[in-house]
Amino acid sequence: MTTPFEIFMVCTPGFEQALHAEALENGFADPQITSGGITTTGTWEDVWRANLVMRGATRILARVGSFMAFHLAQLDKRARKYPWDDVLRQDVPVRVEVSTSKKSKIYHAGAATQRIETALKESHGMTIAADAPVALKVRIDDNRVTISVDTSGESLHKRGHKEAVGKAPMRETLAALMLRECGYTGNEPVVDPMCGSGTFLIEAAEMTMGLNPGRTREFAFQHLATYDDAAWQDMRRMGETHAPTQHFHGSDRDAGAIRMATANAERAGVADHITFQNLSAADMKRPAGPPGLIICNPPYGGRIGNQNMLYGVYAGLGEALKREFTGWRVGMVTSEAGLAKASGLPFKPKGPAIPHGGLKVWLFQTGTL
Repeated sequence: MTTPFEIFMVCTPGFEQALHAEALENGFADPQITSGGITTTGTWEDVWRANLVMRGATRILARVGSFMAFHLAQLDKRARKYPWDDVLRQDVPVRVEVSTSKKSKIYHAGAATQRIETALKESHGMTIAADAPVALKVRIDDNRVTISVDTSGESLHKRGHKEAVGKAPMRETLAALMLRECGYTGNEPVVDPMCGSGTFLIEAAEMTMGLNPGRTREFAFQHLATYDDAAWQDMRRMGETHAPTQHFHGSDRDAGAIRMATANAERAGVADHITFQNLSAADMKRPAGPPGLIICNPPYGGRIGNQNMLYGVYAGLGEALKREFTGWRVGMVTSEAGLAKASGLPFKPKGPAIPHGGLKVWLFQTGTL
């Protein structure tokens, strides 16, 4: 399959514009914004590169083909004739996930799944398994059957080097998009006064150093018939990395969190550029050097417990930032506008809600303090 096909980069809803900007920066062809992500066109090497370099994408889907089907018998017949061997390997198990729309005459996703699985087994010798490393995502909309392959496997927020996580951790993909939304381009220091397992700071340091987010993990596309290991290894070695000219600082009142963050930074190869301290956010001091970005994911009632106890925490954080960080700007994630207001920081009007850990949260931002 050497001709270009559609590639869908999935992201957290509400961040499509940010992902579009990232795709443009990475040189993907004519990315278009759609609900839940962006589409572009490319080859299998573009699929590999998207998994390797796209920091904000949740997963990468290769839309490998489509056909019309108006009833289950027709779906069965066309699934048996479809050239699955161009993409799938007979020695690698696969699983099938079908979704249907009300506009299609085939409306039973379970029955459609069964027909496609049977076609794969009987006509192409494939093995079906619930825990297969390769997933086919089939969408039946207005009687058109669109076939996509999940080329990522595990969600792309799993970079491959973050083993230790604390309570209610921030996903790496979401952290990267929030950094971008705050105007971070890798050319300024970043401080996180409630750093938890260090996600914001590790992402910022990696961005500054030019480290690809997918450099240390495996992907589902490595199990496809289209995979070329030599070409992939060459691609992984491409790109220039460099030491940052700025330093990053994180603190947390939980000593265990500081140990986790330090270990995660070491595995990511950025520990030399981040200073972690075990202290309360209210005691955080401005580091030497130019101003930059303060970004944090404080506790909030929906994920931690009693929200009423948190107003004082936010007030203390806001007082410390206004006192110590004149000239810096702030990005704060929380589920409650009242908590953000309690900080006393001059936040701009909030943007769209962001799904995070089963909650709706917002990224509150200030201009320069």
